[in-house]
Amino acid sequence: MVEETFKYAATPDDDATATAAWNDIQTCREVYNHALTQEYRPRSAGDKPSYTELQNKLTGESGWKERWPEWQTVYSKCLQMAVRRIKQSESVLESLQDRGYKVGQLKWKKPDEFRSICYNQSGFDVDSNTGRTDHACVNFSKIGDFHINYHRPLPANADITQIILKKEKTGSWSVCIVVDYDPGYPEKPPVEDIEVEDTVGIDLGITKFIHDSNNHSFESLDEQRDRERIDRRHRDLSRKEYGSNNWENARQALARAYERLDNRREDYREKLAHEYTTRYDAVFLEDLDVKSMTEGNGNSRNVAAMSWRQTIQAFNRHGKKNKCHVIEVPPEGTTKRCSQCGCSTQKPLWVREHSCPACGFEGDRDYNAALEIKRLGLEKLGVETNTKAVGQGMAKSTPAETALPGETEATADDVSPKRVVETGSPCLTERTASAVSE
Repeated sequence: MVEETFKYAATPDDDATATAAWNDIQTCREVYNHALTQEYRPRSAGDKPSYTELQNKLTGESGWKERWPEWQTVYSKCLQMAVRRIKQSESVLESLQDRGYKVGQLKWKKPDEFRSICYNQSGFDVDSNTGRTDHACVNFSKIGDFHINYHRPLPANADITQIILKKEKTGSWSVCIVVDYDPGYPEKPPVEDIEVEDTVGIDLGITKFIHDSNNHSFESLDEQRDRERIDRRHRDLSRKEYGSNNWENARQALARAYERLDNRREDYREKLAHEYTTRYDAVFLEDLDVKSMTEGNGNSRNVAAMSWRQTIQAFNRHGKKNKCHVIEVPPEGTTKRCSQCGCSTQKPLWVREHSCPACGFEGDRDYNAALEIKRLGLEKLGVETNTKAVGQGMAKSTPAETALPGETEATADDVSPKRVVETGSPCLTERTASAVSE
């Protein structure tokens, strides 16, 4: 059994339904803020209240719902999920902290920061037999009906566990239906049956979004128009009076511009992931540490725009559906190391061609990295292969002479480009000619 979320665009039945939904969302926000600031945060780190303890405070003779009767207008499960959100958010912060991120503490939510309401197990009804194509209706207790664009039916054997109703920053509504079901994914091919030709290594980059070990590449999305649109709408928003109707319209226009860009990026990586996982039996990717890459240089905006982590997650998701092994390999050295002989050389970011000083192999920088990723992936997956079939061992030339005798401490696996002269190089030819003339 797996848990999967199906997201649909939604439209309220009328203005009263939309108003009721937003009011209930804000009531859940009040419950969340009260539980956080009055109960959870004042307690010491080792004495934090449990979810059950917070939930019990909602009911009873001296409970919150008795003190504030307006909270009784919201379905009880929604209030319980608002309280549970504190513990869930705390778990997320702890996991980020364990991964090296600097995290703060949970904060009091403003109206625009709390935009969803969750119905868990009960309080909702999904009707997909409305007689209209790609249409379904969801009834929320104490709110009303929302019509959804039912473009993708739910699995036949799915059990709906919860439904999340959200008002997006653009002003539109969406419904997320969380289901548990048996997807019946096909079995992945046994490792011993995988042929090297049916595998591929992929290097994720900036100038080229993907460059694979078959020397095929896909350019990055052209985001110039989207970024210009975002900058323009930022300027429009800055000229409006904060909180006015014009300001709200400009804010929603800016949110739509961001949403458009996010949708383009998601569509691009999902299509690439589907294409590769249906074509190959195994796909090898780098296990990139995107966090450190966005913190260490001035190229953070472009690195973040590539959404590499989301791309890897998309490959893993499609790999399960399309019976494809998706393997992540350590990224250290894949760019510096020659895929043919294993010699490591320094290559600045602006050097886009790989030229090995040891074996003479030349090619695109990303192509060499993709070959090395494929070699590492085959080793990790356990596919037995001849080294000459992929990666190290393919080179036809070998080092012939050391041009500069210095740097004797360098090892065979870490050769300086200045030390090696390949067979047939002009330097070696000139030295040979001078020796003959003497």
